Amino acid sequence: MFIHCPRYAMKAALLILIALTLLSPGVNRVAAQTFPTLSDIDLVQTLREGGFNIYFRHAATDWSQSDKVGAKDDWLSCDSSRMRQLSADGRQTSIDIGNAIRALGLPIGKVMASPYCRTVETAQLMQLGAVEATADVMNLRVASYFGGRAAIIGTAQMRLSTRPAAATNAVIVAHGNVAQAATPIYPGEGEAVIFRPDGNGGFQYIARIAPQDWPRIIEQVTHNE
Repeated sequence: MFIHCPRYAMKAALLILIALTLLSPGVNRVAAQTFPTLSDIDLVQTLREGGFNIYFRHAATDWSQSDKVGAKDDWLSCDSSRMRQLSADGRQTSIDIGNAIRALGLPIGKVMASPYCRTVETAQLMQLGAVEATADVMNLRVASYFGGRAAIIGTAQMRLSTRPAAATNAVIVAHGNVAQAATPIYPGEGEAVIFRPDGNGGFQYIARIAPQDWPRIIEQVTHNE
């Protein structure tokens, strides 16, 4: 005979929820994992060892402009009358971030970017290495050209779960909506979000660095060394 007990029913529901969270791929697995909060100094020391994927949302753009996508490859245009482009501040921020990464001695291997002009330009201005344009982290607004939202979310999560070459970190420059859908984080323009592949097809959120944080990090690390 089944006896209804709210306490047992709640416990069973909680166990089911935990099981689903742990078994689900990508974003749910990330959300279920935790990592200790690192100081700026500890974060830099950790990144110097390599093994992380650093996801950047493209730097600041001119929001008086708008994307006009009517056909495949329209997003490749660097014409501000057709697609939103980096602002002057965004271009300078991209340069500054690249300088900061080099000043901190962070080893960078592969550099990838969404094919959009503003993402490729952000990556190029960082000057961290040759930029590989990849639709794996394509803007979700044009996902219909690439198999739909689920396909892009899946390939983005695949990239974030892939281990970089030994003793290096990979840089991925893409869009806020991809990060929001594929991870627990919605970064601001120019913000870095750091993930560690877990070796089992998942990845773990480590930290986030806003564009204005880099000078403080450099100052603290320099003072400590």
